[in-house]
Amino acid sequence: MVRSPHFLQYSNLYGVCFLAAYIFINNTINATSDIMEAQRLNNLLFEWWEPFIWEYSSALGTLALVPGIVYLLTAYPFNFQAMGRSLSVYLLASLIFSVLHVSIMVGIREFVYWSNNRDYDFGLLWYEFLYEYRKDLLSFAFLIAVIKGYQYFMAQLKGEARVLQSAEESVQPQFERLLVRKLGKEFIIKVSEIEWIESSGNYVNLHINGRAYPLRTTLTKLSEQLISQGFCRVHRSYAVRLDAICSIMPIHSGDSEITLKNGKKINLSRRYKEQFKSLLLIDG
Repeated sequence: MVRSPHFLQYSNLYGVCFLAAYIFINNTINATSDIMEAQRLNNLLFEWWEPFIWEYSSALGTLALVPGIVYLLTAYPFNFQAMGRSLSVYLLASLIFSVLHVSIMVGIREFVYWSNNRDYDFGLLWYEFLYEYRKDLLSFAFLIAVIKGYQYFMAQLKGEARVLQSAEESVQPQFERLLVRKLGKEFIIKVSEIEWIESSGNYVNLHINGRAYPLRTTLTKLSEQLISQGFCRVHRSYAVRLDAICSIMPIHSGDSEITLKNGKKINLSRRYKEQFKSLLLIDG
């Protein structure tokens, strides 16, 4: 089980690195296979470096489009209740993916060949695109499966928090504890243990002792709920617990930089300075 706070904090970066490593290792094997097959048949009609350019240009084109697939999965999640519409959206997205992938791939090849005073011939455009689309459709589906699988794995590893409410209360504007479900187990954490809060789409990440627990709410709503417990919003994307602050330093832009006791640095926006100062004085 991965327990490193560093891995959890930079899980997206690690995910990209793992995917990039897999793609480049796979494409390196493909390139060397092309060379070995040609040598076996005594039919080496290309320079040794050309298969690597063919494969690596494809790899770079694929990796450049990964953020777009992540956006697609976030903005237009596949809806099995409206399967026809979702299939249409994803098939259209696969066509766009293929067009962009081929464009990037061919552009890189054209540049490399031009740099070596060579001409690159992609072939008959419509025929070669159909040939590439067959492969790109599989790559598109593979990337979706890998991204969703990794997101599920990280969700299980990080856990997800929710407000711990009593059975009698359906609405609880203030709360002192959270229930975190993680790897099939449930843990209770105190709000007073939260050091800082970070906005992340439809969630906020609660940072506690180097770990981040997502909670489905908005930063605006949560900041208002926790203001009486010593929390203050300091940026459109951040809120901090006042007791967790070590120092505050003005910077040239007019903003300030907050350093927490754990060493984390957070920007204090000018927009929130007055509220921050007033709460800091009350807390003091």
